[in-house]
Amino acid sequence: MEKFVPVAMSNRHVHLSKEHLEMLFGEGYELTNIKDLSQPGQYACDEKVDIVGPKSTLKGVRILGPVRPTTQVEISKFDARTMGVDGVVRASGDIKGTPGCILVGPKGQVKLEEGVIVAARHIHMHTDDAPKFGLKDKDVVKVRVGKERAVVFENVVVRVHPEYALDMHIDIEEGNAAGINNGDLGEIIRE
Repeated sequence: MEKFVPVAMSNRHVHLSKEHLEMLFGEGYELTNIKDLSQPGQYACDEKVDIVGPKSTLKGVRILGPVRPTTQVEISKFDARTMGVDGVVRASGDIKGTPGCILVGPKGQVKLEEGVIVAARHIHMHTDDAPKFGLKDKDVVKVRVGKERAVVFENVVVRVHPEYALDMHIDIEEGNAAGINNGDLGEIIRE
C-alpha cells in the first residue's frame, strides 16, 4: 500500500462565479492565468480583489481560476478573526450557512450573504490512486508531515475524482507552523 502524498499549502484566495467576475471586473471579462496550480485546470490569476469584513479588509487577495458555479472565499483562521467573521471549517463547495463578506474589484463590488470558509484539510486523489492507498472518497485520515517540527494533521478528508492529481492541501498557517515546504511528503497514518 502507498502511504506518502505530496503536500501543498494554500494561501487566502477567492473563487468567482461568472456573474460576480463581471460585476467586479466588467462585462465579458476573462481571468488571466499567471500560473498553473497542482490540480489540473486550476490556476492562479493576475486579478485580485479586496475582502471586506465587519472589522477589517484583506487587500489584494488573489483570484483562482477558472470561474465556478458559486463564489467562495477561502481564508485562514487568523484572517477570520482579523476580519471579524466566524472561521467556519468546511469542504470546498459546502458554503450553506457560512459567513458573508463584501468583495471589491476595480469595476464594482459584490455583497455575499454566505461563502466565506476556512478550507478543511484534504487530499486530492485520482481514482487510479485510491486503490493503491486503500482509500475511497470521503474517508478521513491522519497525515504526519514535517521534520524538525513534525506534526500529525487529523481530520484530513480524502477526495477522489478522475480529474484530480495526488496532493494534500493544508492552509499556509498550518504549513508554516510545521516548517513545511510545498512538495514535502506527508505520511498517511492508518489506524
